[in-house]
Amino acid sequence: MTTVQNLMHRAVRDGSAGVMTTKAASLADALVRAFVQRIDTGELPPGARFPTEKAVVESAGVSRTVVREAFARLAAQGMLESRRGSGAFVAANARYRAFQVEPGEVREVEDVIKLLEMRLALETEMAGLAAERRSQKDLEALGACLDQLRESDDVDGAVAADVAFHAAIARATHNEYYSRFMEFLGVRLVPRRSLYLRDQPDLARVNYARAIHRDHEAIYSAIAAQDTARARRAARQHMQKSLDRHRLLAAMNVSAE
Repeated sequence: MTTVQNLMHRAVRDGSAGVMTTKAASLADALVRAFVQRIDTGELPPGARFPTEKAVVESAGVSRTVVREAFARLAAQGMLESRRGSGAFVAANARYRAFQVEPGEVREVEDVIKLLEMRLALETEMAGLAAERRSQKDLEALGACLDQLRESDDVDGAVAADVAFHAAIARATHNEYYSRFMEFLGVRLVPRRSLYLRDQPDLARVNYARAIHRDHEAIYSAIAAQDTARARRAARQHMQKSLDRHRLLAAMNVSAE
């Protein structure tokens, strides 16, 4: 089995190929990941020539359609550049592409846990800075998000309010990089409630929503009081609860599907 085939089989096996709607899409996604790994490890350095379509077809055991789709995705990500008459080459800045968390990557409980571990540190410091720097306008925006969360009677509305609340905290830091990063993460910020509310009675769902709202109120209160230590503590506790819930689901071997 070739290197490309090994990497593709691993990508499909680990579920890292993302959201698959067809077999061809699955194979193309796995092929993209195989090439990305080769680029990241330096096996295919910037300026190196990509194997021809024919070579990839033969080595990976896939169709030309799959190879062309994979190459198109790599080009869209800025990792592949075509030169007329010469073929495809690894882009000069391919190893320095922007950080990405694609929706298809956050499918399994373990993936959610990784994202929450990163967010725990991010949200903790962000809340502290927001408490230190927030303006009255920032506080009003946070309050509006809390009201929206309290009044939401459906999951989609609650998720939107939750995302808006964390985005408002980011803006309150008055550090544009926090805001840009939170905008990038978007709905990935909020793990799917269906994971730990699956098959639960309505009362459990109501109690969960109330608990989330209490956590947000605690963060809001600390930011309003400009108490940086308490804001960090409230944000960390909020994130830790979510992390603990998902670690329990992982231990129970609950699928994210």
